[in-house]
Amino acid sequence: MKTGAIIYVTGGEKIVDGFNLQEAVKKLKITADRVEVVSSRIGHYNVMDAWWMLLVKGMKNIFCITAEVTNGSELRITDHKLRLCG
Repeated sequence: MKTGAIIYVTGGEKIVDGFNLQEAVKKLKITADRVEVVSSRIGHYNVMDAWWMLLVKGMKNIFCITAEVTNGSELRITDHKLRLCG
């Protein structure tokens, strides 16, 4: 069964120019087949959009994690996993 993850980025810290989202997500070491990001500045605009994208891509287990931008170029997990389906 494929697993999908949604990273919900909170907080208002400024994202520096050249912020590499893919590298920041890799550093989190999330075990999922596909990861979608929800943020007002990058990625999807809301959780439902990201959740639907994961369902369409065949993910059966989907969870959501909140994270915040630190140092303008890194992500830090701020809460536990919330299982959305599966």
